[in-house]
Amino acid sequence: MGRMAGRGRTTLLAAAAAVVALGLAACNGQSAAPGGQAGGEQPYVAIVSKGFQHQFWQAVKSGAEEQATKEGVRITFEGPDTETNVAQQVDQLNAAMANNPQALAVAALDSQAAAPLLQQAQDRKIPVVAFDSGVDSEIPVSTVATDNSAAAAAAAENMAGLIGGKGKVAVIAHDQTSTSGRDRRDGFVEWMKQNAPDVEIVDIQYGGGDQLKSTDLAKAIISANPDLKGIYGTNEGSAIGVVNAVKETGVSGLTVVGFDSGKAQTDAIRSGVMAGAVTQNPVGIGQKTVEIAAKAIRGEAVEPFVDTGFYWYDKNNIDDPEIAANLYE
Repeated sequence: MGRMAGRGRTTLLAAAAAVVALGLAACNGQSAAPGGQAGGEQPYVAIVSKGFQHQFWQAVKSGAEEQATKEGVRITFEGPDTETNVAQQVDQLNAAMANNPQALAVAALDSQAAAPLLQQAQDRKIPVVAFDSGVDSEIPVSTVATDNSAAAAAAAENMAGLIGGKGKVAVIAHDQTSTSGRDRRDGFVEWMKQNAPDVEIVDIQYGGGDQLKSTDLAKAIISANPDLKGIYGTNEGSAIGVVNAVKETGVSGLTVVGFDSGKAQTDAIRSGVMAGAVTQNPVGIGQKTVEIAAKAIRGEAVEPFVDTGFYWYDKNNIDDPEIAANLYE
């Protein structure tokens, strides 16, 4: 059965700095529109995601646009061509800051690389909202994300159950620089260490969320470990890569679990190639990100962490209404 995660940390933060930023913007006649276009009355929220190519990010964008209409704010939503292109994301953050946003939302590919831009935002009194993946910084007024450690633990628990609590497994992670990448890897590994001592993690590789690279990595792991029992893919691109590797090698009896829920994954679960996966709430992530950014702009208190929840789903519950509402194509 799927379950919804929750984390109850709720601490109010004053966002008076945002009010100052708005006042300064108004006094300076700053444009709220991207690209230096003439600004309107609506506050401008610049959103820079980790990518744009996966269905997951399109679902986040959809939620952000929906909430922007409700909040009366204007947004831009962009991300790099690949989830390994840190330099392109830094360029996009620089461009976003140059357009004088009233709030900045970022899903950082690399916390260290993004740090100077976050500091620049703080210096200019622009509230920052981290989403999907937190950052190693105290600058964001709030982080909107899945509790990735808990979600990865759920993937590990299901994997262990599916392989009978023993055997070799491997991990195809999307990266080791973002907090989501690290939490989804470590949450899985730590649960196995603490709860399934007879499960051996034989390899952890990083495919950058790229399907083709993840496919090649998974094929190499399968070839090197003929007695492998399972593989876990930590995001949409990683999981699809593992599914493709299983299809291309023709291996049987390998248990595949993953993260996210694009059409390729739901098809794989329906066909039995993938046993199950964790789905986040990408539309909700987009909605909450814009909601929090709008609150910060208005000077309202915001929660430091907004847990948007997750579900475990498989062929038995994929069509349940509460699960279906969080799947996307």
